[in-house]
Amino acid sequence: MEMRRKDLAVTEAEAIDKIITSCDCFRLAFADGTHPYIVPLSFGYTREGDVRTFYFHSAAAGRKVDLCRKLGYAGFELDTARQLKPDEKPCDFSFAYQSVIGEGEITELTTLAEKAAGLQVIMGQYSNRGNWEFPESVLNRTCVFRLTVKEISARAHG
Repeated sequence: MEMRRKDLAVTEAEAIDKIITSCDCFRLAFADGTHPYIVPLSFGYTREGDVRTFYFHSAAAGRKVDLCRKLGYAGFELDTARQLKPDEKPCDFSFAYQSVIGEGEITELTTLAEKAAGLQVIMGQYSNRGNWEFPESVLNRTCVFRLTVKEISARAHG
């Protein structure tokens, strides 16, 4: 992804990971014909080598699930460390932030084991714990998706 302000670019994999893991909201964006759709989600994140993966879950029906299944591809955005930087001049107001944007392929996890593993990653994002148990009845009625990142860029503005 081409970035105009290269001086704000964050390129080190570990620094990008740090931004992602400090975020509490993952925004998933779809291009559905002429109608954009964006939805904020809880998420989990892993990186193995160069492969970055996000996990998110949903009820079994709805627009998000329909678009995941129909398109199999989406954009995403995360941001953190937001702070307004006021100034005496209105045009010199600024905002500090760290952000990550990208896009990737979406796969629906279908087996109970895959769903449980994805939900473990999500729960680990918010609890720093990885030994949750999920009843089969919950897994059966929950959709779990994996987004495999194809493009990513990160920025930090102090």
